[in-house]
Amino acid sequence: MSHLDMRQFMCRSDNYGVIVHDSETGATASIDAPDAEAVEAELRKFGRQLTHVFTTHHHEDHVAGNLRLKELFGCKIIGPKNEAAKIPGIDIAVAGGDTFSWAGRDVKVFDCPGHTKGHIAFHIPSEYALFAGDTVFAMGCGRVNEGTMEEMWHSVNQFRTLPPVTYVYCGHEYTEANCRFALSVEPANRDLQQRSIVVAAQRAKGEMTCPSTIGDELRTNPFMRCDSPDIRRLLQMETATDAEVFAELRHQKNSFK
Repeated sequence: MSHLDMRQFMCRSDNYGVIVHDSETGATASIDAPDAEAVEAELRKFGRQLTHVFTTHHHEDHVAGNLRLKELFGCKIIGPKNEAAKIPGIDIAVAGGDTFSWAGRDVKVFDCPGHTKGHIAFHIPSEYALFAGDTVFAMGCGRVNEGTMEEMWHSVNQFRTLPPVTYVYCGHEYTEANCRFALSVEPANRDLQQRSIVVAAQRAKGEMTCPSTIGDELRTNPFMRCDSPDIRRLLQMETATDAEVFAELRHQKNSFK
């Protein structure tokens, strides 16, 4: 079995689109649908027919293209059961713990409440690929809009058990700002220092900084490093729980300039 072809591209102002294609079956999925025209253009570029949309959550910048793409291609839309009423054109509702077959591969679903109540992520273990939506970004995590800090901590923390080589495809290009915040709470982290140099060079050339890997995030993402002694000392939270450290980091990031 050949590997899936994954094409990532920018759309809207800072959204990532991803087209996943299986050459053997012709199955082709868009990870979320931020903009129908941008997704269609990417498909036409490679002569592909969209068969599915994998929707992570209901926010407009992730579902705006659903109905137009369905009209154009007759694709099936797979999305979160816990917010199915808010997902335009949804055909198949899934929830954390579910596994479904796509292009001959298992796709596992994670519940990721926090950014939205029903947010989910899609994991294809055979491809070492995680489609995290707005739960985890490169060196960051999503705002807690609808859920609780405790829920968001759990949502982010569950990814720590995935193989370090797993690619993390996220919803937005927020890496430079996330890197500045990460350095503010763990300035002595040498992996983070080095990553900041690479990211600055990528963005100076207009390049995408994602996908990253779980290993990258474990080394440099403060929201996945709540057990870091340096972070805890800087926050003066040496005896706090990881969830408490996470909540403080998220509160600080909300107002970070």
